[in-house]
Amino acid sequence: MRTHYGISPWIDQLAGSRRPEYSRLRGAQTAQVAIVGGGLTGCLTAYACAVAGIKVVLIEGDRVGHGASARVAGLLLAEPGPSFRDVEKLHGVRTARTVFESWRRASLDGAALLKRLKIKCALQPLDDLLVSTRDEEKGLRREFEARSKAGLDVAWASSTQLRKMAAPESAGAIRVADATAVDPYRACLGLAAAAASRGAIVVERSHVRSRPRSRRDVEIVAEGGSVRAETVVVTTGTATSEFKPLRRHFNRRERYLVLTEPMPGAVRKGFGDRNVTFATTRRPPHRVRWTQDDRILIAGAEQDETPERRKAAVLVQRTGQLMYELLTMFPEISGLVPEYGWEAVSGETADGLPYIGPHRNYPRHLFALGSGGDSVTGAFLAARLLVRALRDAPAKEDGMWGFTR
Repeated sequence: MRTHYGISPWIDQLAGSRRPEYSRLRGAQTAQVAIVGGGLTGCLTAYACAVAGIKVVLIEGDRVGHGASARVAGLLLAEPGPSFRDVEKLHGVRTARTVFESWRRASLDGAALLKRLKIKCALQPLDDLLVSTRDEEKGLRREFEARSKAGLDVAWASSTQLRKMAAPESAGAIRVADATAVDPYRACLGLAAAAASRGAIVVERSHVRSRPRSRRDVEIVAEGGSVRAETVVVTTGTATSEFKPLRRHFNRRERYLVLTEPMPGAVRKGFGDRNVTFATTRRPPHRVRWTQDDRILIAGAEQDETPERRKAAVLVQRTGQLMYELLTMFPEISGLVPEYGWEAVSGETADGLPYIGPHRNYPRHLFALGSGGDSVTGAFLAARLLVRALRDAPAKEDGMWGFTR
């Protein structure tokens, strides 16, 4: 089987006839809110604005859902990525607890919203495991104790319990409930359609060229037209060239992903409960999950962004590395080959948490930038915070996600 390099399986496995097309921006539009970026965060925010009665235009430079949202592992996780102890060390135990509780609530709300809207995106409840080796068990135990002391809902899975799951041999693991597998591309398309059905204007293939500002509004000038809005919401994943001063907050990183061919029946029988996803405590970590069509997805091999001229060669090398590391975890998959190998570029922040909210240098702008690790939960969290900010009704804890933290 030939490996498809650089191609998102979420997009590739959806027939072209089922991918909606939105028109380009034409003429002069007016709106209360213009959203730049048609990934999960942008589509969710457009839907939330439309539901709240806010007139909104969503502008995507390429195709809706074809950016970073379609290149992730496809997980709604109840934890944000960095360890609780790391967040506690930087921001204090109270903030760390609120961060983890907010993230879990966003994960639950996200799965509930996708179900309520009847978006067919392969939702599947999972247990989420943070797995240690024997050398790392003490550190993982301290992480578990810190979370338990803070009152978070976690459990410890023993090596005996892990043997009943499709997880690597380990001395133990932190077990977190409320994770969900999701097809991120179909989720994005479904949310865009839901936003449009509520009155949002969705346009794609309309690259933004400039954002002239006045005291009262901001004008988005793109190919073929413009949008004059009271507020611009930027959901482009990381700071683009128009916001060069913000780039100091982000380090552009690559994470590589592999999706195998379907496992033969004889191989499937060798695994325990596959309704799990796990991350390892190694640095950089691995993330593994199983899909409903019996494939294995592994993400990892994270590094700083590769120069364009070397990307193709590095992708092949990193894909091979990930398959080898997957084989060391599960020798029984020997002979299984990767069907897809691709990379995801994100803006990594110093504390591993996204920035959501206003910035003092950019009046009439709101931002949702930065990676949420393996999870798309950050999109659901961001949409909630952004709409509260647009309605001038932020919650007390919203500030901890801002640029001033």
